Parts: sequence; structure tokens; C-alpha cells
Amino acid sequence: MLIEQPPLWLRKIYPNAIWRKSEEEKVVFLTFDDGPCKETTLRILEILDKFEAKATFFCVGENVQRTPMLFDEIKKRGHQVGNHTLRHVKGFNFSTKKYISQVERADKLIESPLFRPPHGQIKIEQYRELSKKYTIVMWDVITRDYNQKLSPEKIFGIVKKYTRNGSIIVFHDSKKAQKNVLSTLPKALQFLKNEGFQFATLN
Repeated sequence: MLIEQPPLWLRKIYPNAIWRKSEEEKVVFLTFDDGPCKETTLRILEILDKFEAKATFFCVGENVQRTPMLFDEIKKRGHQVGNHTLRHVKGFNFSTKKYISQVERADKLIESPLFRPPHGQIKIEQYRELSKKYTIVMWDVITRDYNQKLSPEKIFGIVKKYTRNGSIIVFHDSKKAQKNVLSTLPKALQFLKNEGFQFATLN
């Protein structure tokens, strides 16, 4: 529970970050972290197209440099992009100055007002400084699709158990998550659609 759906006390540490959107509307916000990735991103885009679902992709700057055509394809298909640092670094391991440099260098490539800290790790001072320019986006449900010890069935179960009105759901378009995300995403989208949820970007 602590991993899949962050508790209220944790959300209060970063009170102005977005953890969940409107509780009144039957809308969910799909997000994908760590791409673009040649093994997964295009296949994810095709799945999203099939279900007419829009999502927000939090991109790593170096991956944007490596696969610029994939990054352009994300935007071309009507999805939103966000900043996930230049090299997918953990805020706890960096000074505020060096961490913000990672974000700013990525911003030159991604150009988005949205920022999500990799691993959710961000020091209070880093959070305060970055909040002056960016909207910090966390999550309401993390699927743990990156965990190769978990089966697609377990990942799907997390989506079914924890998704609710306004949930910001984290998947990953990364090589590590390839098996789980590509197997789970179609079933998750069909389930959510059957439950009456609509899909939206974070803007």
C-alpha cells in the first residue's frame, strides 16, 4: 500500500505537488516515465491509439537526445510531455544546485512546465526551488511495472485495486518494464474503460 498508493502523510510533505486530480470526475491520468525507449514507446503509443487514450510522458533528457523521432511522435499523437531530469537522477544524491542543473538541462530538450522527480526522490529545498518554475507531479497509483519479479497479472491487479477518480497512474516506457507494461496496458485500459473512466492529460 505504501508503495502502490502513497499515504496522506507522505503527500503532506510536498503539499503543492499534484498527487491526484479531481475526486468528483470519473477521469484518470495515465503517465509514463523514463522514455522515450525504442523497445517500448512506439508500441505503447499504438496501444493508446487503439483505446483513444491520451497520456503524459515524463521523459529523460538523454533519452530524448538518443531518440528524437520518438519524442516528436509522442507529441504528434496528441500526448503531453514532462521533465524527468537529464539522466534520471535521484534528488537525495545531489546538491540542490546540481539537481536543478539536471532539470534545467533537460528542459532545454523537453520544454515542459511539468516535472516529476525520478523515484519520487526530491529534497525539500529542491522541491521549493523547482516549484517556482515547474508544476511538480507525483502520483496516486504506481503500477510497479518496472519490477521484473512481478507478473503482468500482479501489475494488472494493482491497477484494479487502487485506481479511483482522479488517479494519476504511473507506468514506464522503459526496457526494464517492457514485458509488464506491454502485457498489462491493454487489459488495464479495457478495464478502466469498462468501469466508465475517461483518459486525460495533465494539462
